[in-house]
Amino acid sequence: MALIFKWLLRILSGLLVLGGLAIALVYFFASRSLPEYNKDLQTGFVSAPVEIVRNNANVPHIFGERDADVFFGLGYAHAQDRLWQMVTLRRTAQGRLSEVFGPTTVEIDQLIRRLDIYPLSVQSVDSLSDRTRQLMSAYANGVNARINEVNTEALGRGAPEMFLFSAPIAPWRPADSLAIQRVMALQLAAHLDEEVLRARVSLLVPDDNRLSDIMPDFPGAGIAALPEYAALVPGTQRFVEATPRDYHPLSPFNPRGLAGASNAWAAATTRSAAGGTLLANDPHLELSAPAIWYLARMELSKGGVIGGTIPGIPAILTGRSDRMGWGLTSAYLDDQDVLIEELNPANPNEYRTPNGFKEFRSRNSIINIKDSEPITLTLRWSDNGPILPGSVFDLKTVTPKGHVAAISWTALSPNDTSMDAAIDLMYADNVRQAINSAEKYISPAQNLTLVDRETIAMKTVGANPRRAALHQSKGRLPSLGWRPENRWQGRLPYASNPEFIAPIGGIVGNTNNKIVDRAFPLHMSFTWGDSQRVHRWERLMQGRQVHTRDSFIEAQLDTVSFTARSLLPLVAADLWFTGESAPEGTPERQRQRALALLAEWNGEMNEHLPEPLIYSAWMRALQTRIIKDELGPLEPEFTHLEPLFIERVFRDVEGAGVWCDVIQSAATESCTDVARLALDDALIWIEEKYGRNLESLRWGDAHQATHDHQVLGKIPFLKNFVNIRQSTSGGDNTLQRGKTIGKGPDPFLNSHSAAYRGVYDFADPDSSVFIISTGQSGHFLSRYYDDMAQLWRRGEYVPMSLDEELARAAAVGVTRLLP
Repeated sequence: MALIFKWLLRILSGLLVLGGLAIALVYFFASRSLPEYNKDLQTGFVSAPVEIVRNNANVPHIFGERDADVFFGLGYAHAQDRLWQMVTLRRTAQGRLSEVFGPTTVEIDQLIRRLDIYPLSVQSVDSLSDRTRQLMSAYANGVNARINEVNTEALGRGAPEMFLFSAPIAPWRPADSLAIQRVMALQLAAHLDEEVLRARVSLLVPDDNRLSDIMPDFPGAGIAALPEYAALVPGTQRFVEATPRDYHPLSPFNPRGLAGASNAWAAATTRSAAGGTLLANDPHLELSAPAIWYLARMELSKGGVIGGTIPGIPAILTGRSDRMGWGLTSAYLDDQDVLIEELNPANPNEYRTPNGFKEFRSRNSIINIKDSEPITLTLRWSDNGPILPGSVFDLKTVTPKGHVAAISWTALSPNDTSMDAAIDLMYADNVRQAINSAEKYISPAQNLTLVDRETIAMKTVGANPRRAALHQSKGRLPSLGWRPENRWQGRLPYASNPEFIAPIGGIVGNTNNKIVDRAFPLHMSFTWGDSQRVHRWERLMQGRQVHTRDSFIEAQLDTVSFTARSLLPLVAADLWFTGESAPEGTPERQRQRALALLAEWNGEMNEHLPEPLIYSAWMRALQTRIIKDELGPLEPEFTHLEPLFIERVFRDVEGAGVWCDVIQSAATESCTDVARLALDDALIWIEEKYGRNLESLRWGDAHQATHDHQVLGKIPFLKNFVNIRQSTSGGDNTLQRGKTIGKGPDPFLNSHSAAYRGVYDFADPDSSVFIISTGQSGHFLSRYYDDMAQLWRRGEYVPMSLDEELARAAAVGVTRLLP
């Protein structure tokens, strides 16, 4: 027995030693790719020394004698910290993910290939100005300098992920950056899904009023500039089963309701306590680790520029110079249409046009798949755009037999000059120059909020399709592609895009709300991203005569839900403080406790409170009960609360109260009945998941931010090192937006939020601040991988200074790129 024990001890000790050696070996190879920030590197692509000074937040401050050299430095810094993210985004744009990830990403590659993202980007390079092409080439050379350094010095393949998903890294090209920009347009696109869903709902709910209930037009005139302070298709089947959509973490195609969003607002000198213009911006995108944003400062010939970049794109997209600041919000301009093309019954390679049948343009494209046989796609285009299969975007549900669907979309231009606009913006001296430079911007459409030292403005930038006044569906529903009136007729002039310069009230801003109310075809959109946050924004802006940097930060971090404040009095009107006190332990008593908590609640979606969870679960259960019998299989498409719908129902607008009656039951249910039953549903769900003690609930336990690694985040053991999960405040409709995932066992996870926040004060520009949601590094062994995450969660910021001495004084490393 002693001998057996001795040998077991030896074996166990040996295994522990081997395990330790294996971990040490893995750590050694993974750590080889950690960037060294204190070093000199000789390269043949710079004309004079370039310095990359990284401050204590690891934000690179890039100095060089020529602007091209500074762009080279940005490319090198991006590749130092985010090489894996960059090459993955490029593979996404090229439709080549399956070469690395196998069959799981084939559907993404197929759709990207059909949209022709990368070839269109290659074509667009020739449309750019000489300066833009020169600076993009310099940026690409910087990326390639890092790739060459990784290869020649055996620096762990550039990122730990490269060991698990090994594939050669091709040199970077300017077209790669344009392609990544188009991937961002995919992530921000909202209209295609909305158009198809509206058609599907209309087939099930033929009453126009009921369609207007569940998918309502946004009420009221557009809101952008505030007043003065004192003034204050035939043959489509009724129902076709949709293909369940599984959204891969690498997919740029977001579910409905999770497209782009953002906040931005500005104050003129007359509304600023310190006498300088103010600007706040927080773009909302899907959360990930690392974040999509990367902070950088570039010292150009016109002066310093600092703010948020996206690795792979050579421009500061939101930020400031010493002369002006700019911010972005999704404009929700209707830049997508679905056109139904009729096939020639005698020749399916032809489609109907206004002048008879015409052959599709087509070519073959081969997708190579890791560990599987390659597949060959036949890509087809009509005059209206690429032909997509019925399996994507639920198109088969709205496409009659003998027809196919084409997509018209401004992002598919072969002459996209958006990069010209992005780079020119960094050189602009004032608001007017910035607006003029943005005329070259095509897609994705954005509201550009601008300030210089005297003026504030907002301009919608992006190509606005010109539609005929007699368009059959006004672009709201799929329409017949062979009808001339349904086809795009070029684009509207840039001057017609909404513009607000130096408004009388001294405040301008956007929360993705409706900003103009113009009649079709000069409209911007019928679908907008916000009908709720804007009300809270108006109150915070008009609640003060003058603003400060801190009041803008306070608004950016505000977690009070206008939606909760407006809906609860409607939904609970006949439930609050009614009936006799119920015995402890009964469902009635639990309901009374929940209602008592909500009655005293001010609508603040604070992570430490129980009320936001009770309210959110109740509204979710309520909407499900109301729409399930009318919409049946379409009910799961409405993953988030539709506040305007609930309000219409409980106010019985145009008879909308009929939704509360359950069709299948003999009785006639009132909205109060349904509200009571839904609250019971919510409390049962809460008890099963979080326990019975309502007072001890925490919204933050359900509303955790999901900064997940897109590839390693699902791998057991590794996910514990690469994913960042945090309890967070806010919700779907608060200014500090934390859009919930809306489905699955944890529907309230915060998956879509402000991964960048910036507040710029031109009374004292170096007091401006910004933050991103994770850290600068994409390397999970780096201390800069998640060092900003807790600051972001707590609503803290880091300085946004263009003072070179401050950057050098707090430097954690200086990289010198030498000719």
